[in-house]
Amino acid sequence: MKNILKISFAVMFAFVSISALFISCNDDDDSTEPNTVTDYKTPKYIFYFIGDGLGSPQINVTEAALNDPNFKLSATKSVGIGELNLRQLTVTGMQTTHAEDRYITGSAASATALATGYKTTIGTISMNGTATSDLKTMAEMAKEKGMKVGIVSSVSIDHATPACFYAHTDSRNNYYSIGQDLVASGFDYFAGGGVRWNKYDGEGQAEDITLFTDAATTAGYTYVNTKTAFDALTSESGKIIATLEKFYTNTDDGCALPYVMDLDAQASENDKITLSDFTEKGIELLDNDDKGFFLMVEGGKIDWACHANDVVAAAHNTVEFDKALGLAIDFYNEHPDETIIVLTGDHECGGLTLGYAGTGYESAFEILRHQTMSYVEFEDIVDGWNPEVKTFEQALEDAKEAFGLGNETLNSALALSDYEKGLLEDAFNRSMSGESTHEPEEISVIYGYYDPFTVTITHILNNKAGIDWTSYSHTGVPVPVFALGQGMYEFNGYYDNTDIANKIIEIAKLNE
Repeated sequence: MKNILKISFAVMFAFVSISALFISCNDDDDSTEPNTVTDYKTPKYIFYFIGDGLGSPQINVTEAALNDPNFKLSATKSVGIGELNLRQLTVTGMQTTHAEDRYITGSAASATALATGYKTTIGTISMNGTATSDLKTMAEMAKEKGMKVGIVSSVSIDHATPACFYAHTDSRNNYYSIGQDLVASGFDYFAGGGVRWNKYDGEGQAEDITLFTDAATTAGYTYVNTKTAFDALTSESGKIIATLEKFYTNTDDGCALPYVMDLDAQASENDKITLSDFTEKGIELLDNDDKGFFLMVEGGKIDWACHANDVVAAAHNTVEFDKALGLAIDFYNEHPDETIIVLTGDHECGGLTLGYAGTGYESAFEILRHQTMSYVEFEDIVDGWNPEVKTFEQALEDAKEAFGLGNETLNSALALSDYEKGLLEDAFNRSMSGESTHEPEEISVIYGYYDPFTVTITHILNNKAGIDWTSYSHTGVPVPVFALGQGMYEFNGYYDNTDIANKIIEIAKLNE
């Protein structure tokens, strides 16, 4: 019996050894699909997508809405019905997001972790927690390595998340200093929102955009803010700062790109360039050097919409962010042996949940398609109302037109109960009275920092769809991570946000 066992084990060992040898001998060194954690090549092209405020609920609700063929969130070929491009990033993980000094993080602290691999304190931009030393970012490492570097965002390009890749300051509100760090970085491409030049007086400067554009020109940048000039850019155009036309004179909505669902409301074609447009141009401009490139793309207005508890605006912007991702996936498919794509969020925002006490197990996502504008556009309408003339009944008609609320012809689920009308009337009266929405405490909990009538409309519409929110702020829930390409298996598992940066730096050998 012992001899039989010895023979059996010997045969089994030989079979395993021969199988391993066969696999090894037939291993194709040119394989485009890495098979293990250690089996990857150093990527030449690095795509880093950060959805500000993007947690699992934001992804799920967007796909739920896309699954309704009548919702028509997007007509682009890159987004299938009910399935976002990010599903093609085959490796998934989960990251924790806490800051050095607070469990629920802010964008500056979280983006510092995502850009440098180090924790810092709330409001600090790529410096240590005591703001006594700078933390080198992966974008700076890539530049030192000779790679082209691009930073794209749907919010202002000096906002916390993009700033953490090129600036070093003790406060995210030091917009003048951040702008000066931007032009001093020498990065090759900045695009998306404008700069917060209307905030420069906080550092003793004039509120003057030429303080930024003159410095940019001196540093060798071309400042582009028309569609014609943007479309004409080529790989021979040199260092570029590309944004919208209106940001030269207008700082509304924080110098951020318009919400995707509000594009048609923009007066000029020069103000209709989207996040995916800026991403596509960035790939074109950066892909002209043998040393490769690093491109960070932020979907910043997902966060802003979630702060305001506007799930429809958030979903539209998630689709646009995902459309930009689709361009990177197309690039990966052409350069699979040389590319890594990583996508994550810096934190969840709003405490979004798919489920509402009033609807139990039921949902009605299809009614969301009747919202035709973002909360920002509707707030502008409310701001224009004359409280001496505007009646509540007229306001309800406006809500019906912009959100479908009360229009039972469209869908019986849109009918307003007496209770809901009471909520809307209380909110309307507060909006018309000009009372502060921040005090007393119970009012701030109900309306946050937003127009009471507008946010009550979005809450009621969301609740009817089977969706609810717990906060107007960030939450501390873990956030998903997705990866595709060389080194992608490093992103399996459950880890801290600092680990994402350290993994990218290690995979791409940025610190060597």
